[in-house]
Amino acid sequence: MIPETQYKHRTDSTEEKIQLLSKAYRHGKIDLAMSLSESIKDTLTFERMIKDPVENCALGLESTGKVSNLPESWSKWASGWEFFKVIALEESVGLDRLQEPIDLPISFEEGHDLQREIRVAKLDENTGQLFEAVSQIYDEIYRHGKRHCHLIFLADVLANSRTIYFVFYGNSNAELPNYLSDLQVSGEGIGLRVENRHYAADLSHQMGQLERLTYKRAHGLELFAGGEGHGEPPNIDWAHDYLASNNFQKFRITNWASCPNYEVVKGPVCVYVRRWGFPQSPIHPLFTPSRMHIDVTYKFYAGLPYFIKESTMEVIKDFEINYLRDDEWVFSGYAFTDTVWIDSSGKLHEGEVPSSHQDDLWGVGFFNQQSRDAFIAIWLEHQAENFDALYHSGAPILNYKGHGQLWSRWAAKNSPQLHAGTSLQQKNAYLVSPYFEQSGRKGVQDIRLSLLNPLKVNAKINLENEFFRQIPSKSKGKLVTKTEDTTATKQSVWNALQSVKDEMFYAVDANVVDMGYIYDVSIRGDVIRILMTMPHRGRPKYGFIANPIRDRLLRLDGIREVIVDFTWDPKWSPTRLTAAGRKAMGLSFL
Repeated sequence: MIPETQYKHRTDSTEEKIQLLSKAYRHGKIDLAMSLSESIKDTLTFERMIKDPVENCALGLESTGKVSNLPESWSKWASGWEFFKVIALEESVGLDRLQEPIDLPISFEEGHDLQREIRVAKLDENTGQLFEAVSQIYDEIYRHGKRHCHLIFLADVLANSRTIYFVFYGNSNAELPNYLSDLQVSGEGIGLRVENRHYAADLSHQMGQLERLTYKRAHGLELFAGGEGHGEPPNIDWAHDYLASNNFQKFRITNWASCPNYEVVKGPVCVYVRRWGFPQSPIHPLFTPSRMHIDVTYKFYAGLPYFIKESTMEVIKDFEINYLRDDEWVFSGYAFTDTVWIDSSGKLHEGEVPSSHQDDLWGVGFFNQQSRDAFIAIWLEHQAENFDALYHSGAPILNYKGHGQLWSRWAAKNSPQLHAGTSLQQKNAYLVSPYFEQSGRKGVQDIRLSLLNPLKVNAKINLENEFFRQIPSKSKGKLVTKTEDTTATKQSVWNALQSVKDEMFYAVDANVVDMGYIYDVSIRGDVIRILMTMPHRGRPKYGFIANPIRDRLLRLDGIREVIVDFTWDPKWSPTRLTAAGRKAMGLSFL
């Protein structure tokens, strides 16, 4: 027996659990094997949380400057923040970009709370003034002394020009930004309602598929799929599935009774809903092949009249299918009167698809001649690896008997033999803007062009040579808020919080700060507000920690009340641990 003095002694590895699972299965202990399979998934969840990040930051973005070295008007505007990075966003295809999402992989040195600290500011090159931009952080990972994340914000860049953006960080008194946007989300898990000023999208509570889409113009068109489906709840997005060999049965992700795996990102800029797993039989679990792994992500954005779907269908072992479908949309109610399609050059056409283009489509959709309501798919990427028979089909059908209006892209057909290592990838935009008679075609084509040519990120900027001569003597406003500018009191609160422990750890200092349970501290006069989380949903009774927090902070001078609020979003992960927290948990190897 080994005394449990290190992290590896206090848990069991995936490899060990696989051996235990194999042994239990050999001995016919199926219940034990099921428990071990769940435990393996738990360990893999942890390993995924600490995985090495993909190093794809823009060249030069690793450079950092000190705010104190900026011109006086800028440094005063950003007072309270210590460091900055700077990028230029460049437009090259002659289209004005307004509120275009920029999803930027970026990394920072240890010692910063990225969710609280990061701010993005746009430089107005005409006036030299800085203006804060709405931003959002997700997918944060700590590895080897650095904190990596994705920073997403909405950028404005005029045609054939560039715009400079600053990323400020390094402010221990910063509070979680409270940005306002039209992007709103309600619901739990994958059963969400996501809406902006253009539409409201309802996702299935069962498996997360897009179930209903409501337009926010005119009479408020609702797109839905009625009926009983095939026994599963009907959705307007029917992909992804495949028909097994000899036409025996279809395996669908819409057959999931619940999502086998999912993750959700929420914020004022974007909502991402990702789901992945193996499609299931109509008589699951009688047939449970693990042959094709499917990964699907919806991306919704503030202010934009489209949303994105990305997916991968990866073949795990050799097998034969009859066909597979990777994009299929079904609408009951006959809301549309006409069809459109996009050819490989990006030109949009109205009417039926000619036979010469049936397998070379790069977008399809519908519109109504009277209301001008439209729903148009722009197929931005559709490719395969280790597979030469990919079809770009899916002509729209105005009247499909028994179903309504639909398109269905059979990306592989005629009973192909699929081999391990084959994968199909796609990226589509779905546009809900009205299709006006005079401007509709150009509007769709311009959106397609902009999505295929995103703004280029250039992090090699010489501020001093290019911009310092244009700086105004005074700046307008400040980046810091009044409640963030409470240095002494804030520090006393953080110091006091370090004396509050998670009492479920008996031999180490597992205080709530170093464990990363505290998401925010704000002070309004003599009232302190704390936003906290718990490490997992098996411990929802947060009062176990919140009550000691309140008791401790009420002992601070000048404090009348302490309010402790709770959130599960974003969920806690080991990334939240400070250096002291990692040491206490035995994770210093990260």
